[in-house]
Amino acid sequence: MLNRLLSNDFPRSRVLAVVLAAILIGLAFAPFLFPGVKALSVAAKVLVFVVLVASFDLLLGYTGIVSFAHTMFFGIGAYGVAVATTRLGPTWMALAVGIGGALLLSLLLSLAVGLFSLRVRAIFFAMITLAVAAAFQTLASQLSDITGGEDGLTFKVPAVLSPSFEFADEPFLGVSLDGRLLCYYLLFVVAVALVLALLRIVNSPFGRVLQAIRENEFRAEAIGYRVVVYRTTSSVLSALFATLAGGMLAIWLRYNGPDTSLSFEIMMDCLLIVVIGGMGTIYGAVIGAVLFLVAQSYLQDLLRLGSEGASSLPWLSALLSPDRWLLWLGVLFVLSVYYFPTGVVGRLRSLRAAR
Repeated sequence: MLNRLLSNDFPRSRVLAVVLAAILIGLAFAPFLFPGVKALSVAAKVLVFVVLVASFDLLLGYTGIVSFAHTMFFGIGAYGVAVATTRLGPTWMALAVGIGGALLLSLLLSLAVGLFSLRVRAIFFAMITLAVAAAFQTLASQLSDITGGEDGLTFKVPAVLSPSFEFADEPFLGVSLDGRLLCYYLLFVVAVALVLALLRIVNSPFGRVLQAIRENEFRAEAIGYRVVVYRTTSSVLSALFATLAGGMLAIWLRYNGPDTSLSFEIMMDCLLIVVIGGMGTIYGAVIGAVLFLVAQSYLQDLLRLGSEGASSLPWLSALLSPDRWLLWLGVLFVLSVYYFPTGVVGRLRSLRAAR
């Protein structure tokens, strides 16, 4: 059963298996293990970014395509949910229409980008996708009648997913059983299902061809594979998964704006997470997302404690100021790349192979 669920793609490292199991258990019981609004929001954001980064790794790690338009499809999914629920009301039908319309738009756009741009090599394709993403972000900001412009859209979700909805009078293990909790577990189930679907894709014959194209595109074409078709299909699948991740984010936040889902910073975060976790591994997206988002969310709190503890040494207290959290995040990233050049997953698997 486990073999079929993981598509015969086991961690191949006991340490990695333990880490992944701990992450799965931690996310499954996050509302009870880590009480508090901030902890639950971080856990939900991890679920969203696991799907987003895994879909991006399908392009970068498995196919060897560098694209900067990935957050465009992420934003399309978020705007699809936001616009539909704003116009049609907070119903499940509105969510279905929003996600369905977003998937259709992403399908058409990714197909167009793939067919017209994937014949361009390396950095030229990356620049084209960057231009398309920038144009779409500008368009979303200017179509204020539809997207809300720079202010974005605040909307309501079905009542059962709202924090005001309570399906039990008494808390369970100190946690209120309300719509917010149900919304989190909806994201959890969807994220697990999408990650398992991506594992099935990359371990299928189609996924093996993608890896062959990544290693040597000319050789793959020489033995009969239509490289443009496979690269375009990979681009479309990646866009559709990113769109679903955007819908997940919008449902959780009940808000969407240009900076929330279309920011270039999100694209950079995806690149960092892929490098930290390990390119060409779906498991790397899981570990990288957890490490990066936990560090991003709690590094300021740790620095604040360190600064207060080092108050007797003014220079050290200033160095540990929470305002310098980006500096320390950069240091942690440099150290992770230095000690884990193939990512956390690659490093753990290489240690296992060496033994």
